[in-house]
Amino acid sequence: MGEQPIFSTRAHVFQIDPNTKKNWVPTSKHAVTVSYFYDSTRNVYRIISLDGSKAIINSTITPNMTFTKTSQKFGQWADSRANTVYGLGFSSEHHLSKVTELECVSSQANAVHSHKTELSQTVQELEETLKVKEEEIERLKQEIDNARELQEQRDSLTQKLQEVEIRNKDLEGQLSELEQRLEKSQSEQDAFRSNLKTLLEILDGKIFELTELRDNLAKLLECS
Repeated sequence: MGEQPIFSTRAHVFQIDPNTKKNWVPTSKHAVTVSYFYDSTRNVYRIISLDGSKAIINSTITPNMTFTKTSQKFGQWADSRANTVYGLGFSSEHHLSKVTELECVSSQANAVHSHKTELSQTVQELEETLKVKEEEIERLKQEIDNARELQEQRDSLTQKLQEVEIRNKDLEGQLSELEQRLEKSQSEQDAFRSNLKTLLEILDGKIFELTELRDNLAKLLECS
């Protein structure tokens, strides 16, 4: 619905003298309408007063703003946004009390709204932080899974390496045995050749003796 008036009264409007910061300067020649407005969309309260078409008060109520009752019919508040202090003079204490109550309620409402906004922002920040932490946890889980997978691969490779080393030792043993057999075979071949050579030499000697014997028999036959 936007901004709507919730209370109106009439009062003399003043502003503090910007030079002396003490004396009050009237902003209207006579009492004018002073209205409280509430914006339900933004949850904001404002005090507005017009002198004809001129806005002599346009003050947004903030949580740290305080309406101070300085006498039975006069109250004031500081508006940091407008960089001034407003004063209202009423015809009766009843009107002043009503404005004081409204200012208190609006300040509390603004404080609650501000607190809710802060809480909402805090919740949002916590949710974002939680999201970041959850993403970090997921990343760490992935790293752990990767580390486990790498460890499994390492264990598998270590086992395969051990198996290869065992097979290598077996092959080394077989190779050593073959070398020994080969060396033994070579020794046997050398011995066989040596024996064969000796046997051939003996045979050559026997053949020579038989040849001489044959020649001698031939000579004897010729003489007889």
